Amino acid sequence: MKNLKSLFIVACCSLLFSQASFAQDVWLNDSKKMFENNAAIIYEINLRTFNAQDTNKNGIIDFDEGEESGTFLNAIGKLEELRLKGVNMIHVMPITPVGKTKALGTAGSLYAASSLNSLNPQLKSEKSAMSIDDQARKFINEAHKRGIRVMIDLPSCGSYDWYLQRPELFMKDKAGQPIVPVDWTDVRLFDAGTELSINRDVYNVYKEFVDMVIGLGADGIRADVATLKPANFWKELISYSRKKDPQFLWLAEASESWTEPVAQGAIFTPYNKLLEAGFDGYYGSFFELKNWKNSKELYDRIYAVKDLQTKYSSPKSVIASFTTHDELSPILINGSAFSEMIIWLNATLPINSYFVDGFDTGDNYIYNWANKKALKTFTDDDYYFVHRGKIDIFNFSRALQGKDRNLLDNFIMANGFKKRFYPNITRGNFVPLKTNSQSIFAYALSYDGKSVLVIGNLNFRDYVNAEVKVPKLKESNMVIPVKIRSIPIIGKGKITEKILPGEIQVLIVNDMEIK
Repeated sequence: MKNLKSLFIVACCSLLFSQASFAQDVWLNDSKKMFENNAAIIYEINLRTFNAQDTNKNGIIDFDEGEESGTFLNAIGKLEELRLKGVNMIHVMPITPVGKTKALGTAGSLYAASSLNSLNPQLKSEKSAMSIDDQARKFINEAHKRGIRVMIDLPSCGSYDWYLQRPELFMKDKAGQPIVPVDWTDVRLFDAGTELSINRDVYNVYKEFVDMVIGLGADGIRADVATLKPANFWKELISYSRKKDPQFLWLAEASESWTEPVAQGAIFTPYNKLLEAGFDGYYGSFFELKNWKNSKELYDRIYAVKDLQTKYSSPKSVIASFTTHDELSPILINGSAFSEMIIWLNATLPINSYFVDGFDTGDNYIYNWANKKALKTFTDDDYYFVHRGKIDIFNFSRALQGKDRNLLDNFIMANGFKKRFYPNITRGNFVPLKTNSQSIFAYALSYDGKSVLVIGNLNFRDYVNAEVKVPKLKESNMVIPVKIRSIPIIGKGKITEKILPGEIQVLIVNDMEIK
C-alpha cells in the first residue's frame, strides 16, 4: 500500500504552467477546429457588468455619482486576468440594443434585442471619442492579442419595441397577437418560416447580424434557443458565414433534454437536426449533474459526446454545460464542493470547458436590491428585476465577485492541467471504472503509457467507503495526486478510501495504460 499525502504538494507545483502572451500581427481564427478538438476553455461574460466601476459598493451603477457600467473599453482591463486563468475563448452575452417597453429590469434584458444590425449604446464608453464600432473592434483585437477567441451571443427573439416597429417579422396567434414565448414577457417570437419556406425578412435580419460581428472581428456565434428556427434557416446562414470565415464557430443552445417548442405554434428543431445544419456543437445535458444519483448518467453523456466525432460529416462536440447563466449558482445547490467538482470535470472530460463569470471566485449572484423599487430606471420597469442565484442580465449592476480563493486556485490549476494533459483527455481511451457504490463515479483517460484517474462522490451529504477497480494497477506504480482531500490507498488492481461528500479526485499514473 502507498500513502499519497506526501506527494500532493509536489504534484500541484509540478502542474503549474506558464502561458506566454499570444500576439499576432494578423489574427487567424481557429475556433471551429479548437472546438471540434475539445480544446476550448470558454468563459461567459456580460459586458454590461464585466468591469463595471461600482465605487460606492452598493451593487448598482450610479451614473449620477460618476460610476461607469461595463463597456467595450473598460472590459479590456480584465482580459489579461482571463488569460492568466487559462481562458482561451469568451462567450459574450448579447451586444445588441435592448428593448425598453414592457421591459424586465431597469436596463432591459440583454436578450430582448431591439435590433440585430447595431451595437448596444450602453456598452459605449463616453470617455473615448472612438465610435462604438471601433471600441468593439478594439476589445476583440485586445482579446486576440492574448490568445482569446471571441464568440458573440445571437438573441432568439425581438423586443416588444421592435415588434411595434416591424410587426411583419413576428409570429402571430389566431387572434392576430404576437406570441410571447414561455414567460419571456419582454420579447416576442420571430416568424422564421418553415423548413420548406424560410421567411426572408427574418433571415436577412440575422444575416445582417452575421455581417456585423464578422466585420468586428469576432470568431463565432452562440445561437440563443437555436431550436426556434428551421434547420434550413440555420444551414443557409451558417454556410453564408463560412464563406467569409471557414473557421467561424457556431454553438447551438440546444440539448437532448429539450423536446418541446417554447410556445404553442412555435417551430422546434431538435439538436441533431441543428448539427446536421452545420452547428459545431450544443449544450448536451450536463446541467442535470445536480440531479444525477449514479455514475451511469455521467458515462452515458460522455459516450454520446464521443459518438459526435464520427456521426456527422464533420466532427461535432459540446460544451461542459454543468452551469450556465440559466442555472442556479452551484454554490447555492451543493456548496463549494459542487463547484470544485464542476471545475475538474471540465478539465478531465473530452468536452469543451465552459464557465460563467463569477463562478471561479464563488459568486452566489445574490443581489441585496433584487426586486425592489429603483430610484432611477432606463426602461418602463421601476423595479430591479433579477433571477435569484443567477447572473444579472437586467440591470446596471456590479461586476461579478467572490472571495473563494481555494475555488480560484482550483480553477487556474484545472485549466492548466487540461492543457498539459490534453492528449490524454482528448485522444486517450475513456474507460469507466467499476466501483462498489452507485454514487461513486470513476474513469480513466489513458494515452501513450500514462493514465489520468478521476474519482468522485455524487453524494454531497455523506462520506462513502469507496472501492474502485483499476485494471493493471500495481502497488509499485508511481501514482501522483493532483487534486485530493481524502487519502486514497493503492492496492493491486484497486483503490480504496473513505471519500468526502461531493469530493472529486484527480490522480496520474505515469507507467500504466488502460485500454
